[in-house]
Amino acid sequence: MIGRPLVAGLIVGLILGDVRNGVIAGAMVQALFIGQITPGGAMPADVNWAAYIGIPLALAAGGTGEQAVALAVPLSMLGLGLFNFIMTINAYFPHMGDKAAEKGKGAGIHRATYLAAVPSFILRAGSAILICYLGTPVTEFLLNNMPELALHFFEVAGKLLPAIGFAMLLKQSLSKTWMIVLFLMGWVLIGATSMSVTALAIFATAVAFIFVMAQGEAQAAPAAVSTVEEEDDCYEE
Repeated sequence: MIGRPLVAGLIVGLILGDVRNGVIAGAMVQALFIGQITPGGAMPADVNWAAYIGIPLALAAGGTGEQAVALAVPLSMLGLGLFNFIMTINAYFPHMGDKAAEKGKGAGIHRATYLAAVPSFILRAGSAILICYLGTPVTEFLLNNMPELALHFFEVAGKLLPAIGFAMLLKQSLSKTWMIVLFLMGWVLIGATSMSVTALAIFATAVAFIFVMAQGEAQAAPAAVSTVEEEDDCYEE
């Protein structure tokens, strides 16, 4: 999970000496990609570039979480090209492991597994370091000379894009349409009361537990009825 934006925001904040804004920027970028899944390694966007390049560039240039989100979107698309290039290189190592397996050499299989991480680390870490080192002055110049309208656009986009991430998560997690009522109930509780997110999470956990237990009992009841009917039939025979 070290590649996730929330963790990256903490690490970047520690390096830059601004943990608070680092975590805030990480949470905002994390919200953008919260609904992203990578089945079989198929990535719609590279979260690592968005996290370890977008967040430090924005913070080092004096920006905020909104600017980090705005940078994260194009960087995640560019990083996807690098990811596909890395996977093309790493396609060599499974064949190395297959050859070792044919010869019965377990050490060769382990060696192929470990060597596959080397190109990924070099290209990912190297690209992040290089872009952050060379790109910070450019980003700082752009943020300082950008029109107010453009900065306002980034601010609005920074608040809108995470909502898209949560919408993607809801689409995946809501198995039935009526469950949207539970989401709306939480939204109303946060907006209408002084309840904190932590308190709401505990309350939601309790509701989920009650719902799962009630659903399990409802499924167990028909099974018990059918067992009784079978026993009655056998008795009559």
